[in-house]
Amino acid sequence: MGGCCSHDVSVRGKVESEMDDREYEYDYENDVSYQQGGALVRLRGSSRFASMYSQQGQKGVNQDAMTVWEDYTGEKDVIFCGVFDGHGPLGHKVSQFIRDNLPSKLSAAIEISQQKTIKYYDANDAETGSFDDAYDDNNHNMSLASWEGCLLKSFDEMDEYLAQEINTDSYCSGCTAVTLIKQGDQLIVGNLGDSRAVLCTRDRDQLIPVQLTVDLKPDIPSETSRIVNCEGRVFAAEEEPDVYRIWMPDDDCPGLAMSRAFGDFCLKDYGLISVPDVFYRKITPQDEFVVLATDGVWDVLTNSEVINIVASAPRRSIAAKLLVKRAVRAWRYKYPGSKVDDCAVICLFLDAQSALSHSQSYSNRKSRQRSKHLNRTKSTRNEDNETVYGKVGVELDEEWKALGGFARANSLSKLPRLARGMSKRQSSKYYIPS
Repeated sequence: MGGCCSHDVSVRGKVESEMDDREYEYDYENDVSYQQGGALVRLRGSSRFASMYSQQGQKGVNQDAMTVWEDYTGEKDVIFCGVFDGHGPLGHKVSQFIRDNLPSKLSAAIEISQQKTIKYYDANDAETGSFDDAYDDNNHNMSLASWEGCLLKSFDEMDEYLAQEINTDSYCSGCTAVTLIKQGDQLIVGNLGDSRAVLCTRDRDQLIPVQLTVDLKPDIPSETSRIVNCEGRVFAAEEEPDVYRIWMPDDDCPGLAMSRAFGDFCLKDYGLISVPDVFYRKITPQDEFVVLATDGVWDVLTNSEVINIVASAPRRSIAAKLLVKRAVRAWRYKYPGSKVDDCAVICLFLDAQSALSHSQSYSNRKSRQRSKHLNRTKSTRNEDNETVYGKVGVELDEEWKALGGFARANSLSKLPRLARGMSKRQSSKYYIPS
């Protein structure tokens, strides 16, 4: 997530002043797409609904992956989006494996659930009061309980499938996942790990960020409790006092900075799980777009900065690329001594007219600026340097508030010498729930 608030304005100003419009001339329209089960699948590029972009960091191969499926489950009004952040020696293989297989498994689970619902109402009176909650004959909407069941089932099956298909080097490799399904006016989000989904909604002339997910870190009290009950350890190393990790009971590895993930089978007996958190939102006319991104973006930009950057894009098709480029520059400015993390972004636009109007407004402003530049006069963009601070709209218990304000060096880390050989009881003292 973003760094200290005192740096927000200066960082945004510096980042935006370094942008070059020529970087965004190619829209990647219809780039890398194919049909699968009636769905149009994209791995990068843009469409009428979505903008996608990923950039390799400075830590080696790009371990981020993403996908957008339009006409998901064979229905015209359904879109699936997924962003996956790998870690460990084979993290890139794991994230690609999840990207290529999870959507199909989830689609199959949804189809089975819909068939069961249809059979239930074929055998019962469709006039019952519970009908609207469970099944809508007009748009085939499922209840939230059904959506949650499908996500839980498919994520569990995916982790088992990964264990069978990926070689033994993935013992300490894994990936996070943040997935979103848009069906009509419904948003269903499944989150596993510390990537994030943030909705942009409008309140009069202000853009307000609504965080749809919780960053699932090991020091969330309920996550810590589960891990410790499974004999895992949770503490921060001396050189990273703000980064809490999961450690094996008596070994100096792997030091995982998230509490849920696919893979990482060395920790699955010690509290790490592949059970997603599921969130639901009914889309309102004020809701404009959703940003799904890996932690490489959230570590250096706030939710408010992210939605303002996307809203300022001259065209929807390049919104994701603009956001990634600014995140990379923010990394270099805020943490010049650290290696830039991989970044992957999907921007899903909910209201085409609203998104177009923002793009047109921004394009007009840019045209005026270019004219001033040609006349050798200075121009400033105060609108772009302002930050809209909105209240995070997800309603959660105090212990489930997303953690932020700190950047971390790596998802995985080796145990420092100080803690080598610590017992479970000794290491648990390093973390005291607030």
